[in-house]
Amino acid sequence: MPGLGKALIIIGIVVLVIGLLVAYGPKIPYLGKLPGDIHVKKDNFVFYFPLATSIIISIILSLVLYLFTRR
Repeated sequence: MPGLGKALIIIGIVVLVIGLLVAYGPKIPYLGKLPGDIHVKKDNFVFYFPLATSIIISIILSLVLYLFTRR
């Protein structure tokens, strides 16, 4: 069952990274305020979609997961 141990380590790292982002995410400059993030504000309506931020986070997570599963 060596695959189970590796899976638990990866899950633990992912949970750690998510916890760090939740704790320190608001302190990261420009995160959520990048050009390409959609923000529409009307009278009683606010729509916010962090498109550029989502793409950057996706690229970073893809690179990290690629490095861990490169065998």
